[in-house]
Amino acid sequence: MNWDLTYLFKDEQEFEKAFNESKEMVQKLASFKGKLGCEEDFVAYLKLSKEAELKFSKVYLYSHLRSDLNKKDMTSAALFSRVMGLYQLYATSTSFEGPEILSLGKDKVMTFIDNNKDIEEFRFKMDKMFHSNDHFLDEKSEEIIAVMSEACGRSRELYSALSVADGKGVEVELSSGKVTVTQGNWRMLISGADNKEDRKKVFEAIFNYYEVHKNTYATIYEGAILANKARAKNRKYDSILDSYLSPNNIPTSVYLNLVDVASNNNAGLKKYIKLREKYLGLDRHNTYDRFLELAKSDKKYSFEEAKEIFFASIKDCPQDFQDKAREALQDGFVDVMEKDGKRSGAYSSSVSDIHPFILLNFNGTLEDVFTLAHESGHSMHTLYSEESQPAMLQDYTIFVAEIASTFNEHMLLDYLMKSDKLDKNDKIMLLQKAIDEIYATFYRQTLFAEYELRANKMAEEDKPINHEVLSQIMIDLYKQYYDIDITPERVKQYVWAYIPHLFYTPFYVYQYATSFSASFKLYKNVKEGGKEAFDRYLGLLKAGGSKYPIDETRDAGVDFTNKETFMAVVERVDDLVNQLEKLLEEK
Repeated sequence: MNWDLTYLFKDEQEFEKAFNESKEMVQKLASFKGKLGCEEDFVAYLKLSKEAELKFSKVYLYSHLRSDLNKKDMTSAALFSRVMGLYQLYATSTSFEGPEILSLGKDKVMTFIDNNKDIEEFRFKMDKMFHSNDHFLDEKSEEIIAVMSEACGRSRELYSALSVADGKGVEVELSSGKVTVTQGNWRMLISGADNKEDRKKVFEAIFNYYEVHKNTYATIYEGAILANKARAKNRKYDSILDSYLSPNNIPTSVYLNLVDVASNNNAGLKKYIKLREKYLGLDRHNTYDRFLELAKSDKKYSFEEAKEIFFASIKDCPQDFQDKAREALQDGFVDVMEKDGKRSGAYSSSVSDIHPFILLNFNGTLEDVFTLAHESGHSMHTLYSEESQPAMLQDYTIFVAEIASTFNEHMLLDYLMKSDKLDKNDKIMLLQKAIDEIYATFYRQTLFAEYELRANKMAEEDKPINHEVLSQIMIDLYKQYYDIDITPERVKQYVWAYIPHLFYTPFYVYQYATSFSASFKLYKNVKEGGKEAFDRYLGLLKAGGSKYPIDETRDAGVDFTNKETFMAVVERVDDLVNQLEKLLEEK
């Protein structure tokens, strides 16, 4: 039920030894400056850089996981800070790499690789580097950017400090008595509250914090956006959006197509919200009412039960696929329960040649069962990548990262819908689950993606950025996507401050929607095409980071440059909402 971090380092002494070895390797890497034109030195540098990356990744993962277990533990925070200082040294010491390799020319570099098969795994990295040739600067400029990177990236740590380290549960008086509302339990409290005033109190217990600190959050976010702007300008990208998509050869049309389809094809979603309003007896559908269940169930699942349900849902998959699922959920690699100071949410780590770790905040709901399947998908992707690719080609991009996770959710949903002894309420619950997944993963994440696009465009146009501006964008988008006016909810307009990805990983959230679209298409292919289609899907997982993500998905059977890929999700939600309406109208 808890992480066993001795898998990484058995004690502090072993960690310190690895930390010092990493530092020595980083310093040695710097000694190759000006020597990469010599084939022997070029090969030696790449071999050492691989060794240094693997060593540092292990050091980083350990400190990162320790920090996430308790954000209030200052010892772990200091350790993580030391590691990030080492990362800064790493970036500065190797800042010469890009300009120097590019100066050699692609033909010469590829000849070095042709002559030395033991560095073959670097070929794709070199290909990507030359793809981004126009965005690398001269050696001195790269060094300056590397030195400034830590300062430009402080928004992430400021956000974490304000939202997690300084955050705490809020005690509120509900109709049933006093309760402490936390980031980990507020959704569950709302879903179980029949009293609308109770739901409002729980919601405001969380979001009042963002209103109180709205100026601080806006300033932190403005800093993040201005860092994006400086990065794009310095590296000569056409836009901030282009600066995040271009390195992985993703056309900006993919992002813009997604936003266009989701923002203009949401009649099914709006119909769903009206159905909920009618059958839940609401005078208006507040955004936090989305957690209310159309059919009730007090059923709770233990962690072991959740695992067995997930394993049962994949019992018809190839045995190796099932084995990977069990390997992902081995004891010691999943930290299950919510704890004081523990990072909220859920994730699976992904570091080359290291078994992935899963963080959960498990409360035993059906949603938690799906979260388990979701995060297991990430870990399975990592395990397949590690099994099939050398270390330098294992790191798959964020763009494809959510495919395996949501693919698992599709299988779990189908399994539960087909299971024995389903009554009307069960079917309603599962249909709601399927629609809510599209609501949250496709539409909600695209709404946030459009928010990022608009906010960053304002920075590009030198327009002022403050909490009023950022909140107005959200007010407009909620009306456009859901036909919901969020102004009566007062604090909902600060949802932009609630979403950590907007601060931690800019232009990340759209990939939940693209990955969901891809996983749905791939799952449909598997159901219709059998083993051959499943093999193509596994080919994507095994590809790791050996190809550009657009090529990986195309090889697996998904073309993101075609709007029809996204329209398939729109058609799916329309069908599910119609099924739900029919069930709700049955006597």
